[in-house]
Amino acid sequence: MNYGLIGEKLGHSYSKIIHEALRKEPYELMELRQEELPAFMKEHAFRGINVTIPYKQAVIPYLSELDDTAARIGAVNTVVCQDGHLTGYNTDYYGFAETLHENHIDVRGKKVLVLGNGGAAKAVLAVLEDEKAGEILTVKYKPEAGCLTYEEAQKQHSDAEIIINTSPVGMFPKCDATPISLLPYQNLQAVCDLIYNPAETMLLKEAAGRNIPAVNGLRMLVLQAKKASELFFNDKLPMAAVDKIYRDLL
Repeated sequence: MNYGLIGEKLGHSYSKIIHEALRKEPYELMELRQEELPAFMKEHAFRGINVTIPYKQAVIPYLSELDDTAARIGAVNTVVCQDGHLTGYNTDYYGFAETLHENHIDVRGKKVLVLGNGGAAKAVLAVLEDEKAGEILTVKYKPEAGCLTYEEAQKQHSDAEIIINTSPVGMFPKCDATPISLLPYQNLQAVCDLIYNPAETMLLKEAAGRNIPAVNGLRMLVLQAKKASELFFNDKLPMAAVDKIYRDLL
């Protein structure tokens, strides 16, 4: 393939729709088992790929270089192949930063809970640091160094002002699940959920029910795809293209 997405399970992905709308170029979805990844990356028979769960870190050893943002984050979601030279990028950073700006979510000086610590979380944490968030706390369902459990977060940080879900809890088809109850958090100013299918997760429904600004991950998905496509083709795309695709997906 020339362009496409690799991951373990891609049945929920909108990437093909988005990229083919951006470029009118064929874009393939390729599900890879973990044992198939090494051969695929060593063969690198592609011009550009996007990378999703669980390979955002696993692809790094096969790359020739990382751009500064991807190196800092430690996760890659875009790989460009030029004359056999593989360069890794992280366009999730751009997508999340633009989502915050477009929705006027100001994290400066705020206490932020980030739910999950996978590849997407790493990009979110980098954006929060650059946007000068006050206290950034990672929350995970089980004890782990550098992370709080959900119980610890509720007991010690119920004054959090922003909650960002980067975990897959609540994603289709398990739409009735939610990673956290917002009830103990009475100071919330915004809730972001990187999930985009369904468009309104249980977490976002709870936020909206309390009139807390609630943002899903669909705009971020389209924005990061725009950035990835610009890297694939070494050019710039108009924001109007993002706006149309976003409206169509909604």
